[in-house]
Parts: sequence; structure tokens; C-alpha cells
Amino acid sequence: MAENLTRKILRAHLVSGEMTPGKEISIRIDQTLTQDATGTMAYLQFEAMGIPRVRTEVSVSYVDHNMLQDDFKNADDHRYLQSVGAKYGIWFSRPGNGICHQVHRERFGVPGKTLLGSDSHTPTGGGLGMLAMGAGGLDVAVAMAGGAFFLPMPKVLGVRLTGTLQPWVTGKDVILEVLRRITVKGGVGKVVEYTGPGVASLPVADRFTVTNMGAELGATTSVFPSDAQTRKYLEAQGRGKDWIPLAADEGASYDETLDIDLDRLEPLIARPHSPDNVVRVREVAGTPAQQVCIGSCTNSSFHDLGIAASMLRGRAVAPGLSMTVTPGSKQVFETIAKEGALADIIGAGARILESGCGPCIGMGQAPPSGAVSVRSFNRNFEGRSGTLDAKVFLASPETCVATALRGVITDPRDLGMEWVAVEEPESYVRNDNMLLAPPPAGEAVEVVRGPNIKPLPEFPPMPATLAGEVLLKVGDNITTDHIMPAGAKVLPLRSNIPAIAEFVYERVDRGFVARAREKGGGMVVGGDNYGQGSSREHAALAPKYLGVSVVLVKAFARIHLANLINFGILPLTFVNPADYDGVAQGDRLELPGVGESLAPGKPVKVRNATKGTEFEAAHPLNARQIAILKAGGLLPFTRMETRSAAGGRP
Repeated sequence: MAENLTRKILRAHLVSGEMTPGKEISIRIDQTLTQDATGTMAYLQFEAMGIPRVRTEVSVSYVDHNMLQDDFKNADDHRYLQSVGAKYGIWFSRPGNGICHQVHRERFGVPGKTLLGSDSHTPTGGGLGMLAMGAGGLDVAVAMAGGAFFLPMPKVLGVRLTGTLQPWVTGKDVILEVLRRITVKGGVGKVVEYTGPGVASLPVADRFTVTNMGAELGATTSVFPSDAQTRKYLEAQGRGKDWIPLAADEGASYDETLDIDLDRLEPLIARPHSPDNVVRVREVAGTPAQQVCIGSCTNSSFHDLGIAASMLRGRAVAPGLSMTVTPGSKQVFETIAKEGALADIIGAGARILESGCGPCIGMGQAPPSGAVSVRSFNRNFEGRSGTLDAKVFLASPETCVATALRGVITDPRDLGMEWVAVEEPESYVRNDNMLLAPPPAGEAVEVVRGPNIKPLPEFPPMPATLAGEVLLKVGDNITTDHIMPAGAKVLPLRSNIPAIAEFVYERVDRGFVARAREKGGGMVVGGDNYGQGSSREHAALAPKYLGVSVVLVKAFARIHLANLINFGILPLTFVNPADYDGVAQGDRLELPGVGESLAPGKPVKVRNATKGTEFEAAHPLNARQIAILKAGGLLPFTRMETRSAAGGRP
């Protein structure tokens, strides 16, 4: 039977379950990656499991988020990550080596392999033909310990590409077109697989941009076939031996399909404050801009920066506008320096940032008050830039440069400039001195812990009855940035749950933390697509630390739903969406006997003691997930399973 590429890779890695959409499956994970904002907690969790060595083919720890060292916290945690990697068999990518998704595809990505990363943009690896997925750090820790990764079997959305991209139109415009058509909720429960004759014309740099921003669709992941373009890229990386051809079978079917004619695409831009708020660039052309940023894990490759340099050569950034450029890795940095592109960028007046996530996660380069910032990034959520009233637009590097040169949002086709294609080098600069392999045996390695690393919180098993006040009621599309902000002030506290918990919902309701403490915990009520965005598990762990026991919403984003379960927070959805209107912040909700009666497919009775009403809530939980909740979370559940397998011995 003809199969699509997604099902072929899943079948090759299937551990358990039935490959029917919606049914839970578990798969073997070949590779893992972490970054420092989520990895520190992931490795603390891995250590707590008592496993002497990682059991994956490759696991890599990257430092790319918390690069600012304005005190000891980040520097201490970098030492912890390096030492814990050496002890347990994990590669370590030193600060300055680059953004995890850029470096991983350069040095480790292999077509047909599975990759699980504690970062929501891990699906970038799909540009190489990997099945690469984002997850919470605890799920990644379990995978490093040799455990399977559980997920609902996704539907497969086949995006058929025909034609060829025209000058000044890029992979960024492809994914913005998909977002325009199906929105930030359109990929939930799906893998987006790119097919059709148009695929062959897309260089891998464009493919990586498309799969990276598949995370903004809410998709489980996105994947391209492994073909001649993939082979060319891997050979340029000195890894031609890792290439294998991979594609859907002839005549393979898809659960859903979408057709895009590349010939007809034109430069697109996402307006504030959502990646799916997409229009043609010419519809907003002339809007004054005060900042332009090129980089992030989305558009910081040699291909992207080579185009930017060719446009900037001999020209100058407009007065009154600040422009930054971030090379995605040390390899990209060295290559643009060798090719002369770096001099063109600097000569035009752009500011060069070190190879890291930087302004994409609010770590520096916050725009001025009320400013328009045009960025080649993947997210433009309100306040994410570090300036609450800034208006962030998302566009291709070409549109970003055109805007920087004119000082107003500009379609690059309107510059009157000759379009120059940028070819991948035949051979990239390969200098891996910032990439440290683990020693063959790490038993004698001492793990270095700074004072900011606090013990993991321990949570008790789920009680028979859950009751509490609605501490907060929010609307649709609440992101993990809303729940647990990023930025230079908060991210350094990622290994200190008592400290980071002080910032939960800070940008939505500054009284939330004090209210949660005063009430002894409680519940949160939300709307549709609750928890979209980053994979950061702190958006579940920190609320749990504050006593949040139930999150009741219209619908969840995939990774956040898994994180809630992992930390023992009961996730519920309204059976009747109209019941959402009948619950107010401050109401007391009661779920009598839920700890004993919770069962797969069985609705939960919710009593609103304040209003004297009752309604039903649903849950997506299977027997395994219910057992995790009853144990108090995935970590205590895993310990119980390990002890059981060892005959009860600790």
C-alpha cells in the first residue's frame, strides 16, 4: 500500500499503538536536542531518573537563548550544562557556536531519523527529511533515558507545491501563505508534508524556513522529502554519507490537501500580533519603520544573509532606523566573513549580533516605544519583543532589507534592484572547535551547580476531590509567552522554580501570583488554542508550583497540553463552549471525586459553587495519562515504573 513520507518514518519508529489519526502511539527517538532556556530543567529531570548514560544515538545540549551574562546565573548554568553533558554522554555546543536548529541541521541532522527537542521550533529538522518534533523538557529527558515518546497519531496534511518561486519571493512567503490560509490553529493534530513538482526547486534554506514556522500552525511537525537538494547540502557540510533518498510513495494519499502555485506567490508580511495576520507587502507598504532585524532560527542561514548582503552592498540603512543582523551559527558567521558578505552588511550600517536567539525571545534589541519593527523571525506575539506597545511585522530577509533601505515597509520588487540568486557553497567552513563531544565514560565527571540551581519541586499524588477559585479567566490564543514570559529578566531563572514562579501571567494580570498564594492555588479558565507558541514547560511547572490544579479551556495547543499532564495539572475542555460564558474569575469550581472517577472518554462533572450551576467538561486523557496525573506527574510516574520494573527496589 502506497504511504506518505510521514507514515513511513513513523512506522519505521513505531513502538506501540495503532496508526489511526487520534489514537495514541509511541515512537523510538533517535536524537534529542535541548537549549539552555529549557535544557537546564530537562537535565535536572534526567539526573533525577538515575540513568547513568543517555540511550539515544545522539543528544546535544545547545547554549543559544541566555547569552547575556550580566550576573552569575547564565554563566553558572552554562558550566552546569557542559559538565552534565560530559557526565551523561551529551554533546555540548558552547555559547557562541550558534542557534540549536541551525547548528543541528549543519552537524547532526540525518534524513529519516526522529528528533525530539525541548524547543517548539525543533521541526526545522523536517527540512532535511527528519521527523523532528518539539516537546517539553521532561518528555525529552525521558527520551534520553531510552523511553518512547507518546503522541496522538497525527493526520497528514499534504501541501502540493507547483511552479517555481519568482525573483524576490522566498520560502518565508510560502509558509506565510500557508498561515494565511489555515491560521495558527490549522495544523493542530497534523503533520504538514510538502510534496509536488515545486519542491525540487526549493533550496534547503527555504525548506528550513518553511518547516521552522510550521510550529506557528500548531502542527506536530512539518517534513520535506530528502532529494538532490538535501544531498547537495549534506555534501557541502562534509556529511554526504548521511544522505539517503526519502519521499512519499507514488500514489500516496493524505488526510487533507492544500495546493500552492509558487509562480503566483508574491512577497507577504504578517502584521501584529499574530503570524497568521498575513497580507501582501504592498498592502502595508509605506508604513514607517524604526527597526529591522534579520536572524533567529528562521532566517539566519548563509543563504539568507548572502541575499541581505547583496542588497546592502554599497548602500546605507535609512536614517532613524536601527538594523541588526544575527548569523545563525559560527559556521554561517565564518562563511559570510570568508565570502565578503559580512563587510557589505557592516558597511551599510547594520549592527552584528552574536550567534544566538537574542531579540527573537526578547533578549535585547527591544524596539522603541510604539515602534514598528520588521523582523525575519517566526513570532510577533504582543510584548514578546520586550516592548509591550511595539508593532512587530514578520517578513522575508528581502522585505526586511528593502524596508531598512527605504525606512518604510517596502516590497523588494519596488526597489528597482537586480535580483541575485545566492547559491549554497560547494563546501562550508567546518570548524567544530565550539562543539564538544562527550568523553567515552563520564562517571568521574563532577557536575557543577551554581547557587541559582534549586532542587526540583516535588508534587503529591492527585487528591480525590479538586476544588478551588478561578484565579484567572482569559480569552483565545493565549501563548506560553503570556503564561511564562521570556526575556533577559525571567529566562535566567529557568532552573529556579520558586523564583521564576513570581512572573507567571505577569503581562496579563500582575495580581495573579499574589492571588494564587492567598487562595492556596486554584484553577485557570481559557478560550481556544490555549498554550500556543513555545514548548517551555515552565508555563505548566510554575503554575503547578503556585497550586494551579485544573486548566479548563475551549481547546489546547499540543505541546502545552502534554506539559500540563506531565506536571499533574488536569486539562479539561468545555463540552458546551457556551458554558465558558457562565464561568467568571473568582467563581469557586468543584470536581468532587474526580481523582477516583477519572476514566478515558468519561466526562467530568464541574460544579460552580458560586453560581449554583453544574456543567460537563471533557478531557483527552487515556489510561496512561490518567495514571501520570494520579501519580502527581510524569517524573514520579516514571520513578514508579522504574521501581516496578526493578521488582520494587528503589
